[in-house]
Amino acid sequence: MFAVIKTGGKQYRVAAEDVIRVDRVNGQPGEIVEFGEVLVVGGDAPQLGTPTVAGATVAGEVLQHTRGDKVIAFKKRRRKNSRRKRGYRHEFSVVRITEILTGGAKPSKTAAPRPKREPKPKTEAEAAPAAEAKPARSKGKKPARKSATAAAKKPAKAANLAATKRKKK
Repeated sequence: MFAVIKTGGKQYRVAAEDVIRVDRVNGQPGEIVEFGEVLVVGGDAPQLGTPTVAGATVAGEVLQHTRGDKVIAFKKRRRKNSRRKRGYRHEFSVVRITEILTGGAKPSKTAAPRPKREPKPKTEAEAAPAAEAKPARSKGKKPARKSATAAAKKPAKAANLAATKRKKK
């Protein structure tokens, strides 16, 4: 089930457990806020509002209040010795949608605890290729130096190049 809500002059398509960033709302982190302007409720039987869906609300938990990037408004009037620099940071709230309610139902006062994710158990078949792909490397050792035969080959290459140049002329 999803809903389209309107808050702060913008519209958001939300579903349960979505995390959205909206214009600052009243409420402390951890509190439940209600969004009453629900424009669409979708799912098995979608409902379109005219302009809003009667009796529908969306509840969300305020996670934190943040501020956006600084926007600088710099104005300069040439040859007038006039400059004005103003900075602005917009305030946002990060909200996790907890419930989409219809029929005039009221949201719960506290947010339900989120289920903890358990890490995927690795099977032996998955663990074996991963171990083969990256061999263990010791930290203290330096790579081996090139042998004397490798160093001796370099002058031979230079001699071969010189010989081929002579043949072309």
